[in-house]
Amino acid sequence: MPPFRRRHMPSLGAFATFEVAAKHLSFTLAGKELNVTQGAVSQQIRQLETALDTQLFVRKHNALELTDAGRLLLGSVTQGLDTISASVKAITGAEDPKQVTISATDAMARYWLAPRIRAFRERHPDVGFTVLASDSDDTFRNYARTDMSLLCGNERSEAGEEMHFLFGEVAQPVCAPGFLVAHGPFRAPEQLNAVNLLHLHESHWSAEAIGWHPLGWAEWFKAQGAQMQQAPSSLSTNKVSLLMEACLAGDGVMLGFPHLVEQHLKDGSLVTAHDGTVSAGRGNFLVCRQSSLRRPEVALFRSDLLDSVGG
Repeated sequence: MPPFRRRHMPSLGAFATFEVAAKHLSFTLAGKELNVTQGAVSQQIRQLETALDTQLFVRKHNALELTDAGRLLLGSVTQGLDTISASVKAITGAEDPKQVTISATDAMARYWLAPRIRAFRERHPDVGFTVLASDSDDTFRNYARTDMSLLCGNERSEAGEEMHFLFGEVAQPVCAPGFLVAHGPFRAPEQLNAVNLLHLHESHWSAEAIGWHPLGWAEWFKAQGAQMQQAPSSLSTNKVSLLMEACLAGDGVMLGFPHLVEQHLKDGSLVTAHDGTVSAGRGNFLVCRQSSLRRPEVALFRSDLLDSVGG
């Protein structure tokens, strides 16, 4: 194979398209981010592979994988595009607005992340945030502009990421203070069978961005060595927000995850109904893109989040 000369290099646009496709491992999602068709992305990747005389992706049914050459090229392309971007800023004097982009599930974004963003912005009002929240789309963490992601499970970080453990996944019965006065106290686990139990529907756990083993009332009763009675419930829903609203309204008892109910426990709008807990044996993690951490606002917010959990 003849030596590769710089003047024969494929276009910068082809490398930029490759970077987006490689991070998504999907031509369709890359097309959505680049605002072009899936076919246009696929064609540009084929032309790049032809120019390099090297296969960059392994095409599988409904999936892509990077080849060894693809992984090698991705690291170089990312570094190169970052360097070009930094040089353009130095030449033009242009500064991007201070912005932090985070992906998370709906409940994590609303109940854990949002209060921390508000507290951070009180001290750093010049920093803006983009929050990509979804239970059904697990690809937000791969968007090129996503700086960090909040994930739950037994996670592994990818190349170019750093991962921090935040806290374990546990649940405990909580209810409105008025409900406890009217129906409690609940000294024995079995006593909770006599009241309205609000359920997080099993479809919540099977959502694409979650995909975790359910952690519900059946698991809680078993963890306490008690038997659950399948009594009718006023509400079973796949949305934590709807469950939370019903619990705050005094409709019944829900299994509260400490990181999601912490603000309500602090302000007294919710109280612990029983001391028993159940653990899923999985953890919540903060995953950060290392290239993003070179921006002071991202590194500062990362530190702020870790400080909030004693990390």
